[in-house]
Formats: sequence, C-alpha cells, structure tokens
Amino acid sequence: VQLQASGGGLVQAGDSLRLSCKANGSVHAINDMAWYRQTPGKERQLVATTGISGTDYGDSVRGRFTISRDNHLNTAYLQMNSLTPEDTARYYCNAEMFYWNNVGGLSKDEFWGQGTQVTVSS
Repeated sequence: VQLQASGGGLVQAGDSLRLSCKANGSVHAINDMAWYRQTPGKERQLVATTGISGTDYGDSVRGRFTISRDNHLNTAYLQMNSLTPEDTARYYCNAEMFYWNNVGGLSKDEFWGQGTQVTVSS
C-alpha cells in the first residue's frame, strides 16, 4: 500500500494548481486524508485535512485552497488558487488507511506520499 502524489510544478504568483494523491494497493478503507507542506529547515505544516472528523485548513491557505476526495478512486485532491511565493514548498499527502495485510487480515496504519514540489515565482 502506498500513496502517490502528483501535480506539482513551477507557476507564477496568482496561478492555480491541483495536486492529486492516489492510494494504491490493497486498500480497504480510508479514514482521513490530508496535505502537508514543508520547506527546508522548517517543520512540516498542515495544509488541509478531510475525513471522518470533517474538513479543516491551515490559516494561511483557508479560502484559497480546497481539499476534496474521490472515495471510488481512493484519491484526494488539493485545488490551490491565488498562489503566492509563500506557498512554495514540497507538498506531502497523508492518509490513515485500513488495508489487507499479507496474512489476509485487516490492518490500519498511517501512510505518507513521496511529496511533490510546488514552486511559485513572483
């Protein structure tokens, strides 16, 4: 089971990007899915989360970013609008998932994607 993030790139201030995070493998169910971001030398910061506890956003992105998910595709999205250079970071997806383990039982664990770089030029 793994998370695969995509959609990052180099854009200009004011542009939009949509990130995708797909869960692959023997996924049974997904509780929460979230996006975090990190810049060199700083701690990983919560951007947005959605799941059984509802949806929430970091203060710096509220009103500009929207998280959504397609449960049939086991995929979460992050629509990012009105990007600024301060949004430049590596974005990581995170999910708590139930999956079928190698002995045929159900396990639950937290997974991280490999990250996708978003760079916003001024």
